[in-house]
Amino acid sequence: MAVIQKHGKSCSPDVVCHRENHPSDKLGAPGCHKKWPEHNTYWTRPVARVWTVVLLLGTCLLYCARVAMPICAVNMAEQFHWSKSESGMVLGSFFWGYCFTQVFGGYVSDRVGGEKVLLLSAAAWGSMTAFTPILAHFCSQPIFSMTLARFLMGLLQGVHYPSLASLCSQKVVESERGFLMSTVASGSYLGTLVIGGAGSLMLDLYGWQSVFYVSGLLTLLWAYCMWKYLLKGEGPIITLESLGSGGPQSKLSKRHWLRLLKQPAVCAVIVTHLCTASTFFTLLSWLPTYFKDTFPDAKGWVFNVVPWLVAIPSSLFSGCLSDHLIRQGFDTVSVRKLMQFFSMGVSSVFTLLLCRKTTFPWAVTFVSATMGLTTFSHSGVSVNVQDLAPSCAGALFGVMNTCGAFLGVLLVYFSGYLIESTGSWTSVFALITTVNLLGLCTFLAFADARRVDIDYSKVHHHNIHI
Repeated sequence: MAVIQKHGKSCSPDVVCHRENHPSDKLGAPGCHKKWPEHNTYWTRPVARVWTVVLLLGTCLLYCARVAMPICAVNMAEQFHWSKSESGMVLGSFFWGYCFTQVFGGYVSDRVGGEKVLLLSAAAWGSMTAFTPILAHFCSQPIFSMTLARFLMGLLQGVHYPSLASLCSQKVVESERGFLMSTVASGSYLGTLVIGGAGSLMLDLYGWQSVFYVSGLLTLLWAYCMWKYLLKGEGPIITLESLGSGGPQSKLSKRHWLRLLKQPAVCAVIVTHLCTASTFFTLLSWLPTYFKDTFPDAKGWVFNVVPWLVAIPSSLFSGCLSDHLIRQGFDTVSVRKLMQFFSMGVSSVFTLLLCRKTTFPWAVTFVSATMGLTTFSHSGVSVNVQDLAPSCAGALFGVMNTCGAFLGVLLVYFSGYLIESTGSWTSVFALITTVNLLGLCTFLAFADARRVDIDYSKVHHHNIHI
């Protein structure tokens, strides 16, 4: 693990001169990792705090709408006489739509602004959620309408996280990105808890339709408040002209993209995010089955709720810790590596402890520690992409998320094969640990925090001729 070191406080005169003439070029020399604020574009701290709360609520509602179908699937299957395979087709169609718009959502956000993409997509998937019961009742074949609706939900929600990455890279200073991203990401755990509790209650009292109506209408209310009070009623119109003439930070040619993807640090964040996302997705999919198989008499609400209650404060703590270390002058890349070490290294220790024969309380403790430590990646690799390429952070994050989602599905299927062939959960937890350590070693070896989306040789050449 890299040793945390403080920056040198001084830079050469050439670097200072370079930064003054080019404020968007946030890094010039390897020894100077401090990002220089772009006062014309970055949010002030009070504005950033307001946006943090708003985006936290938006991510919470995103997961309320996303998890509404899995919660209501059993009741809907009974009403519409779906088989297990048909229910699986409806639930699985979300994933395919979700993968297809990751890169596109990030690309558009880099060009026109992540806040516009977030607003338009939330209005769209909020409306889709609210109209889901209507589509189910008024279509002669509910299985097809629900599969299509779920696919469209995936398409519309796929732009959310790339848009967040783009917005954060353009509007938030480096020393506050960890807190914002980790806080907003905790909305996913909060949304899962809210819809799991309140959604189950509405399901029992008012029927499955109420879950979709409430989730969808609350999302539309959130989108309206964001448009009215944060965007000041400005029309979130995205035109072809705006896509073709984005800001100076978004004009990256194909040649620049090829050069970007050849950078070891960029490859490292892609591989690391691919590993951490796929292992998290595998744990999320198989842990309920693990508890039911290993502890059949245990209460489901304990292992379905406690890990998420741990994950929320853990995510917030990781963001506060990383930003505090950077503000104290510690090297940015070392802080990112430290966060990722906790996320993939220390968490793997608790994952391996699940291989032993243990009691239910200890199993819940190990799983909670694993899930809590995994959230440290929100202040590690998830923010590192914004350090490396703020001009195209949304599109690059979309590439990372797409790769992670595809590998996640493959890893889930392969884990099922291992369980059936070996009859033991040890092989699954060993596989997860191996993938985590592979990603961690890659990140520790090749990660960097200096901008790589700018050709500094050309910038230096330009400065000489001034």
